[in-house]
Amino acid sequence: MRPVDDHGRRDYAEFEAFVAGAAGRLLHVAVLLTAEPEDEPFAARRLLSGALARTYANWRRVRGDDPYDHTRQELCAAFARAGRHHHGGTGLLARLGPLERLVLVLRVYEGVAEEVTAAQLGLPVDRVRALCTRAVSAVRSREAA
Repeated sequence: MRPVDDHGRRDYAEFEAFVAGAAGRLLHVAVLLTAEPEDEPFAARRLLSGALARTYANWRRVRGDDPYDHTRQELCAAFARAGRHHHGGTGLLARLGPLERLVLVLRVYEGVAEEVTAAQLGLPVDRVRALCTRAVSAVRSREAA
């Protein structure tokens, strides 16, 4: 095993500072996606751990851009790959399908533009708009009930 050089120490310190500042919000994104209870977000923590590991693996390239955006994209991609396994849950978004949850979290909670959301998910903008509208309607009808 080779010794850690000054660049490696600096990279780790920068990444550690990023995680300290962003992990809470990113975990909340993961909890919304998995619709787990906030006091037991096991799948959400697994998703976030994987996303953070992939971000760290690419840290030298990512740190100059927007590491939060990169990590969120990694988190959402991991959820999309495993989304069919995340039905249920008890959160407000539990009754939504995985793709509806993903679009709603990106558009409403994270404020990602329709075009950017569509590009990240590989969907047409009209489909993202329709999914978001349907998801918002479903959440509002559930709140009213």
